[in-house]
Amino acid sequence: MAFTPGALVHLCGATDWSEARTRGAIDPAGDPARSAASRFIHLSTPEQVHLPANRLYRGRTDLVLLHIDPALLDSPVRWEPGTPADPEAMLFPHLYGPLPVGAVIRVSGYRPAPDGTFPKSTGVQDPAGDST
Repeated sequence: MAFTPGALVHLCGATDWSEARTRGAIDPAGDPARSAASRFIHLSTPEQVHLPANRLYRGRTDLVLLHIDPALLDSPVRWEPGTPADPEAMLFPHLYGPLPVGAVIRVSGYRPAPDGTFPKSTGVQDPAGDST
């Protein structure tokens, strides 16, 4: 699967993406479940998205990857450590502000393997009817 050079991805449920399209953005500040210190949007590179997918969403079949052009973001992206379980020295991009729908250049399905795990990069699939 070919990815846009420099593109980042955000993993979310198809329903969450539909709601964001209606609102115009995914806004971490509007989520009361997040503490003030964690009000950012977790992003990944296409090559590392399987790590949070397996940690947080194992077995879910309703996920989509939002492919993002970083040049279309209005808020800063900071590269920061993930969890201690991630490979040493791996940094993840975190968006400190809303993710505007207009920065999403492509949407693709992200389905697990039959055992519920998400393989590295090869788990990215384009379902019929993909759209931004």
